[in-house]
Amino acid sequence: MKRDVCEIDDANEALVLRVRELMPEDDEIKRLCDLFKILSEPTRLRIIEALTVDSLCVCELASLLEMTQSAVSHQLRILRSAGIVDYERDGKMARYHLTDRGVADFIENCRSKCLQ
Repeated sequence: MKRDVCEIDDANEALVLRVRELMPEDDEIKRLCDLFKILSEPTRLRIIEALTVDSLCVCELASLLEMTQSAVSHQLRILRSAGIVDYERDGKMARYHLTDRGVADFIENCRSKCLQ
């Protein structure tokens, strides 16, 4: 006998309907899945982690991550298109920063769950 499976087939339909009404729409779920795919790449996570400390230009990120500027720029384009990072011109430099702390806070929360 499995303890993790109902032994009867009698769903509380009122509960099911109430939960269904509160569930996100399919397109929102897809957008969330797309965000998780973006966050699943280690280099992009490292870039986000670095940008939680300070804004950095591509050459600083490349040096920090020991990657080429081209490779870092590619990852930054993906993060920018997702609205996670943006940049501001600082003279001849483009300094990247997080658009808000939401994604960084989410990652920090996940990291603390992994360490438990």
